[in-house]
Amino acid sequence: MDFKNKRVLIYKWNAYNYLDVYQTLLSLGFEADVTEQHLPSYDEDAEFAAKLTAMLKQTAYDFVFTINYFGVISDTCEQCGIPYVSWSCDSPLISMYHQSVYNKCNYIFLFDKSSYLDFKALGVEHIWHLPLAVDTDRISHILHMAEDLKLYENEIAFVGSLYERNTYDRLAPTLPPWLRGYFECAIEAQINISGGNLLERLLTDDICMQLQQYYRLEKSERSFSDLRLIFATTVLGYKVAREQRCRYLLALARKHPVSIYTNSDTHSLLRVDYRGSVDYWTQMPKVFHESRMNLNFTIPDIRSGIPLRVWDILGAGGFLMTNYQPELELFFEPGKDLVIFETQEDLVRKADYYLEHEEERLEIAQNGFEKVRQYHSYRQRMTQMLEILESITI
Repeated sequence: MDFKNKRVLIYKWNAYNYLDVYQTLLSLGFEADVTEQHLPSYDEDAEFAAKLTAMLKQTAYDFVFTINYFGVISDTCEQCGIPYVSWSCDSPLISMYHQSVYNKCNYIFLFDKSSYLDFKALGVEHIWHLPLAVDTDRISHILHMAEDLKLYENEIAFVGSLYERNTYDRLAPTLPPWLRGYFECAIEAQINISGGNLLERLLTDDICMQLQQYYRLEKSERSFSDLRLIFATTVLGYKVAREQRCRYLLALARKHPVSIYTNSDTHSLLRVDYRGSVDYWTQMPKVFHESRMNLNFTIPDIRSGIPLRVWDILGAGGFLMTNYQPELELFFEPGKDLVIFETQEDLVRKADYYLEHEEERLEIAQNGFEKVRQYHSYRQRMTQMLEILESITI
């Protein structure tokens, strides 16, 4: 399709994949303008709404685009009669539990199919499931030009947060022993479940009623998020991620050299080699390419979808060991393109095996790279998105 003379306004925030989307739109022939401003609230911001309205009146844009969803932008586009296109990179998007999600201007794309089905059931019309992607050409160029690849060599590497500043650790001392015990059992159960989320179901009406005495839910007037959703994701979900990542890394480190690249406090990971943080664009692909084994731990908040980290690792030609996610088998062949682990013991056992079988490990890494290079580029995803948009708006 020809997108020349099409013009888009992009709201920029600190999303990792912003630049890949921006460059893809340019390569497709779009003219793209960018606006950025810190938003204390994603729901309402009179100053930003006025600024955005002035921009939309001054220039004829075909649509406004954001990574993730912003209610204030949707409301402004609705008032101005401009299509608003958003593509999620996080899940669940608490900002979507807002009345603006029903605006007619919206064209919403979610990478997590479970979340997509939830909003579809709530009556949101213009919403689609669209997995994330990777720009293998950009990454290959970085690797080809690099002269310092040996600095990023690792036996086993993990890049990511340890969620040590999670709300649960601050809240737990204020809870009565029985309620704290209930949540700790829920956390333990979730850690031992691969590819499923128990947390919202374990927050029964009675538990939520008791919790209200100790945890205050703050939300805007037009938000329809509830205590169960918020507490399961932003409190218990982050705590689960913290516990799981630390346990699994320590278990691996008892048998193999393990490196971690993070901004988090790693004082509890005594056996794990802390290697500082890495820049997403210039350094992270080098870690994935030069490490014999790369780990992905998906936060349980992402119920079915494939997180961006999976695409990043495969796009750099890295060998990937990841927890199970239901959508992985829609796009990849486990054991051929990547390796899935179910439990802590399964992870250690498979790490032992693949570190001893070099040819098999390298073949899987190459298969994974070729799969994402051929079928999962940003150009393919954005073209699919734009074809949907054009078919509806014509």
